[in-house]
Amino acid sequence: MTHHPLLDATEVPATEPYLRTVGEVFRAFREQDSGCVSYGVRLANGERWFVKEATTAAARRSLARAWTFHRAVRHPAVVPQLHRFAVRSGGPAVVMPWCPGEILHHPALHRHGGRAHPDHPLARFRAQPVTPVLRAVDRLLDAHLAVEAAGFVAVDLYDGTFLYDFDAGDLRLIDLDEYRPGPFTLEADRLPGSRRFMAPEEWRRGSRIDGRTTVHALGRAIRLLLDAGDEERAWRGTAEQLAVVDRAVRPDPAERFTGVGELAAAWRRSVR
Repeated sequence: MTHHPLLDATEVPATEPYLRTVGEVFRAFREQDSGCVSYGVRLANGERWFVKEATTAAARRSLARAWTFHRAVRHPAVVPQLHRFAVRSGGPAVVMPWCPGEILHHPALHRHGGRAHPDHPLARFRAQPVTPVLRAVDRLLDAHLAVEAAGFVAVDLYDGTFLYDFDAGDLRLIDLDEYRPGPFTLEADRLPGSRRFMAPEEWRRGSRIDGRTTVHALGRAIRLLLDAGDEERAWRGTAEQLAVVDRAVRPDPAERFTGVGELAAAWRRSVR
């Protein structure tokens, strides 16, 4: 059996030098606030892979959490972690398939005009007809039905976790490293995440984080994906669909949908 330089690796001295010995590093993602550095690697046989290395203690904890998540959750929209190996100079590192597409938002893009710039991936996504946007929203919800079924809750879901292939009209989810088994009690002052997507309880120590928190994140995602601009003044859906979103993002968790299953059912009724 042929040895695979990535999927069969168990330990390497240092990630980037090793990757350059087994293939071409055609992309490097260094401007990450997660404490990780990632690489796109093309092997001699033409295969393309994505390798993500933790460079800080916090990032190592996050990748360990993500490894557990990916063992429990499998869905076509969730880009999987297939293998991991130790790195003597830091690490660990995980190996994922390289998927075509563009991240809909990256914090580094703020310096280039942000989400409102016509060339920004999110602005281009919003400029599409409504039908492919609705298809992406349905895929987002369907993936989170699998997340809920596996007993996990969404943490740090935002437009930077959305990888969209404009040619294929296909949405995938990446960097779900903070997703956790739930429900759980928040033992910190806040959870990681984007303020625009976070529920009030994610900012309160001692609060319950559960499926209703995931519902809030998904409601915010739908609201921002289905708006023509970035100021939430140009809703492109129907009044019935907006009512579903409004219930999903209510400040009081008890007033939201009970979980992703109830939200997805209400949303799909509104689309039909």
